[in-house]
Amino acid sequence: MRSVPDFSIEKNCCKKIVAGVDEAGRGPLCGPVVAGAVIFTKYEFDSMPLISDSKQMTEKQRNIAYDWLVNNPDVIWAVAECSASEIDELNILQASLTAMTRAVNKLNIKPEYCLIDGNKMPKGLIGEAVVKGDAKSLSIAAASIIAKVTRDRIMGDLSKQFPEYCWDKNAGYPTQQHLQAIDKYGINEYYRKSYRPIKERIDKNGNS
Repeated sequence: MRSVPDFSIEKNCCKKIVAGVDEAGRGPLCGPVVAGAVIFTKYEFDSMPLISDSKQMTEKQRNIAYDWLVNNPDVIWAVAECSASEIDELNILQASLTAMTRAVNKLNIKPEYCLIDGNKMPKGLIGEAVVKGDAKSLSIAAASIIAKVTRDRIMGDLSKQFPEYCWDKNAGYPTQQHLQAIDKYGINEYYRKSYRPIKERIDKNGNS
């Protein structure tokens, strides 16, 4: 049975301003890793669309939730990213944590406590890491939706410049079609050159 996120963790924090934080895009071969941060200024709503782990939602469900979140005056949100070159420099874990910190720092209100999806806390943030937090905390789930929708739209925009890679469909993940396109068209500046499938092709072909 799938866990349904709620505000239990937020309410148990004994803090007035709690931010949920999550990222999207650790696995793709290209594009940025994107983090979202969300503060609900109240925990009771007359109506709310489905807000859950973004990976368990359909694209339509995510878009409906995204629109509700970003247009709701009782929701404070921010989004930030780390580029492919930063991922290569820092490694994907540190880049993800950096993007999370950037998202929190962009919030219009400074949170007193941060709920971070996963098992690592970014340096400089006060709060706790919550394993599978996007299935437990509505704030983290909301952040996961904002991060996921934002990243998918970034990859969709980039796909207009590089349609041969079909990033609007694969979001940069290593599908067979994507790997075949890389072999045919090569590697550009949006690829994560430290990732094995890309590094192996660079080592083999000598192109960067």
